[in-house]
Amino acid sequence: MPYTTERASARLNLREADVSKAKRHEWRWTGSVSLPVNRNGCRYMNLAWTVETRCYISAPCSVAIQQCRQSSFFNKLTADELWKGVLAESGAGARKGRGKRTKKKFKRDLNRGQIIGEGRSGFLWPGLNAPLLKSGAVQTISQRDKEEQEKVQSEIIRKRDEWEKRRKTKVKRERGWTGNSWGGISLGPPDPGPNGETYEDFDSRVIEVKNVFNMTAKEGRKKSVSALVAVGNGNGAAGFAVGKASDRMTALRKAKNRAIHYLHYVERYQNHTIYHDITATFKKTTIRMKKQNKGYGLHCHRAIITICKLIGITDMYAKLSGSNNLLNLTRALFKGLARQETHQELAEKRSLYVVEFREECGPLPIVVAAPSGAVRKEPEPVEEVPDIKLEWSEVRAAQGMKRSPWAHVRRTVW
Repeated sequence: MPYTTERASARLNLREADVSKAKRHEWRWTGSVSLPVNRNGCRYMNLAWTVETRCYISAPCSVAIQQCRQSSFFNKLTADELWKGVLAESGAGARKGRGKRTKKKFKRDLNRGQIIGEGRSGFLWPGLNAPLLKSGAVQTISQRDKEEQEKVQSEIIRKRDEWEKRRKTKVKRERGWTGNSWGGISLGPPDPGPNGETYEDFDSRVIEVKNVFNMTAKEGRKKSVSALVAVGNGNGAAGFAVGKASDRMTALRKAKNRAIHYLHYVERYQNHTIYHDITATFKKTTIRMKKQNKGYGLHCHRAIITICKLIGITDMYAKLSGSNNLLNLTRALFKGLARQETHQELAEKRSLYVVEFREECGPLPIVVAAPSGAVRKEPEPVEEVPDIKLEWSEVRAAQGMKRSPWAHVRRTVW
């Protein structure tokens, strides 16, 4: 409670023995006077009255006045320590797993919208809320009139209300594979690097977002979010990464910014498809990819379609067999695409011409690559001919043994 000027008092921090010694030996001593703050914030306006009426000093003395600051809990701790207590980042309750289902609190910028020197009284402080110089002259402290101050205050209130509405407004995100999943949603380009490099020509897509749990001794089931994100520029460069965090948006941001550091360059035939058929296996996931003509499109799993668009492949057929785990699927796809050989590499390796048969050309082959050196005249040995494993469903379809699924369907006759 602030003291008024009438209740101001002076306290001398002296002992009676010191006073008696000073009287006897005529010493000069120095005391300290501590005065509380009045309502106007002035400590010294009635100092003369206080010394005359409340201090009884017989010996000559010089009084040294020391200003005291009223300290509290809030000006003893730093801002980081105060926020740590508000957010409950550490404590016995968190270590024991208390409040696991409560909404997480985040640190807020309390300086947003605040102007140093601005207040309800409308004072203009040069250098804070008013320019220091005006027409070459240093301005003095002044005060706004009542109407102007009301306008300033109403504008501040309007901005705060606008921020509150913007904070509560839910941004409608882009639709992914389905209406309720994060798969296939674009996150935009990765954040700029520490040296100022930007990735504006890259796009990032979410492949999978899932909750994972870790059993700990103190906290029990500790929940975190795992996000799998792929990035690519649509011109052959692409990569993927996994990010983990306690909340979803942080995990997505981590995965997006990490994926840009693990890029693969994928060779494309005429910038629209793969060079040859590929079979790739990772753990229990197997992907069989087939080269297709221009205009065929992407007939494959939705995660493979998303990654192929980031790479720049527009025509391909892919069949997924075994486990459909999205992380294993992504690894198998990149493993197979990185292992393919271009026509020129195959021609150099075999020292033979590489030819291609197309439907529009009939039985006539088209030379797509030639070796740079001499062409060998003897045919390939038997051990160099690749032993390709055939799929029984394809063999049946090629031999006409595969029946239509509608062959034995009974039709109702009315």
